[in-house]
Amino acid sequence: MGVDRKKLAVIHIVKRELGLSDEEYRGILEREAGVRSARDLDEAGFRRLMRYFTRSRHYRDRRDGITFRQKLYIRHLAGALGWDAPHFTNFLRKYYHRDSIDSMSKKEAGKVIESLKSILARRGSGESRPFQA
Repeated sequence: MGVDRKKLAVIHIVKRELGLSDEEYRGILEREAGVRSARDLDEAGFRRLMRYFTRSRHYRDRRDGITFRQKLYIRHLAGALGWDAPHFTNFLRKYYHRDSIDSMSKKEAGKVIESLKSILARRGSGESRPFQA
């Protein structure tokens, strides 16, 4: 049995975020999980693939830059708060003087994560929705 649709969606979002060509993507799938299609992944293969993405050269633009895992977590937290992209951008501009998280350092991204977690804790978890940047 393969992975569920949500995990397939995550894989394809990661592929798009990293700007992988179809050939690169299929090569990574085969090398890391032994399959040519994400539909053929099992749970262990999914974990190996995600571990590869988080540790690979694709993980960061710069050595001290925000990590891919931080990006995903920040988006998750913004979605849990019910924020849309303009609201999140305004938050970044007001408190971090940035237009996006892409140019942040790993340390700055950590501060954003802590801020969002604090806001979420004060608000209560509530219902989450996906965040679209």
